[in-house]
Amino acid sequence: MTSPLIYFDEAADYLRSKTHYRPTTGIILGSGLGKLADTIENPDIIPYSEIPHFKTSTAVGHKGNLIFGTLNGREVVAMQGRFHFYEGYTMQEVTLPVRVMSRMGVSRLFVSNAAGGINPDFKVGDLMIITDHINFMPNPLIGKNIEEMGTRFPDMTTVYSRTLRKKAHETAHAMGLTLREGVYVAETGPTYETPAEYKMFQMLGGDAVGMSTVPEVIVARHCGMEIFGMSVITNCAKDLDDNTLNDGDDVVRIANLAADHMTEIIKKII
Repeated sequence: MTSPLIYFDEAADYLRSKTHYRPTTGIILGSGLGKLADTIENPDIIPYSEIPHFKTSTAVGHKGNLIFGTLNGREVVAMQGRFHFYEGYTMQEVTLPVRVMSRMGVSRLFVSNAAGGINPDFKVGDLMIITDHINFMPNPLIGKNIEEMGTRFPDMTTVYSRTLRKKAHETAHAMGLTLREGVYVAETGPTYETPAEYKMFQMLGGDAVGMSTVPEVIVARHCGMEIFGMSVITNCAKDLDDNTLNDGDDVVRIANLAADHMTEIIKKII
């Protein structure tokens, strides 16, 4: 049976042949949040379609490029769009880019997403630092453990770096911004949540809900990375008397409006 390491290393070797950058910081940009990638200096832009074993981003607002370059003088690699379980990909395919980043030397991962607000105090356009998560997706570590990359049972107590969260608050305060904090609930999608589901997630302790991020975070944790996560609240929980509809184009539009602030915060932390 072929070891998955072969696929990770084939992709990593290909990328090394296409760029001279050797970053230790990785960034995953979600729906409508690709703007940060546009600020990367002296970029090497590599479409996913050219990278061995990478899949294609089909979600709205996901451009599908891997970008190497510098942010504030630091070398980074950024995913301009991600893969989702609802696109029909396996969890191993969804999280393969994180494995490849790890094989290339990335030890710190920034993840972002567009999310629905569950917390009644949240409003559209808020930025939420992820403090913890609740997972309703299949766990990407199910199957034979890749011993070379991590332990069979990785601890999930303090997944999201307290140090980076503190720096984010300090950075936002200096910018005159207030950041929310909360628990991100991950579910498969691609349907938006029903009013009853919103209520259930709130009762479980969730503050925002989305269809991504957690599989990548679990694998990054397995690889021993330091992790920072941020959600842009692009729509809010509905009740049965609410006649408005969730709309994918609106999600991308709101994410684009909030992307400037998120971009500056992440750049300054880096």
